[in-house]
Amino acid sequence: MVSRIKRAFLDTEDGQIHYRVGGEGKPLLLLHMNPRSSDEYRELMPIFVQQGRQVIAMDLMGFGDSDKPSRLYSVADYAKTAIALLDELGIEKTDVLGNHTGAFVSGEIAVAYPDRVNKLILGNVAGFGEAGKAELMRRFEEGFVIKDDGSHLMERWLARSRYVGSAQLNHRWVLDDLKCFGYPLYAVWAVGNYCIDAAERFRSIQCPTMILWGIDDVQEFEHLGLALAKDRYFVSQAIPHGKVVEIQGGTICMMNQMPEEISKVVVEFLNE
Repeated sequence: MVSRIKRAFLDTEDGQIHYRVGGEGKPLLLLHMNPRSSDEYRELMPIFVQQGRQVIAMDLMGFGDSDKPSRLYSVADYAKTAIALLDELGIEKTDVLGNHTGAFVSGEIAVAYPDRVNKLILGNVAGFGEAGKAELMRRFEEGFVIKDDGSHLMERWLARSRYVGSAQLNHRWVLDDLKCFGYPLYAVWAVGNYCIDAAERFRSIQCPTMILWGIDDVQEFEHLGLALAKDRYFVSQAIPHGKVVEIQGGTICMMNQMPEEISKVVVEFLNE
């Protein structure tokens, strides 16, 4: 019988963290992108449970059903809260999978808390560079603004309409988007202030690592003027022992759209 995924909250000094947890066996921590939530792993979590894993997916502070902290969070702050959740669950050591923002946080966990990480999967880490950092900070200053005519609702719906794949999935993304309106874009600020130092930070990662890229996702980031596709290789250069896997057709939504393919490569790597 497959364990159902439960939802719970952890109290911290900056508010409550919402998380999903289920299954038994070796733990796997899942960290989402901006502006999503643990819902990014809704399709993947049951598959990992069926593979004999305990899976934990948290909403980073400021996202999903976690509280909005009164201060801006750094990538190091996000890593610290992830460790606090592991402590609460009595997990000494875990595998970690992070995507986009979650990948930067996952890498920082492996750097700052190496004794807590078995294996590491970094999904879609972009090579922003100085130009990308400037664009991130521009988007941070612009923010998600509630407009009197409600046009912000359709703007968020159309933001991914070319590749999201279904109205139902887009609806879930928009719900996550809207939970961020009226607040600072916490993770954009965090990644913007971390991305230039990421290569140097990641060089100290020693644990077995898989670097996962969705090719359509990489190309979309270049199309948006955020990061050149070729610059993503800073990750494999910083972590030369990392196993590189490229998912053809993998979009920014690939964790929801391609759970069977993603889970296959992840489980194979974790079981090696």
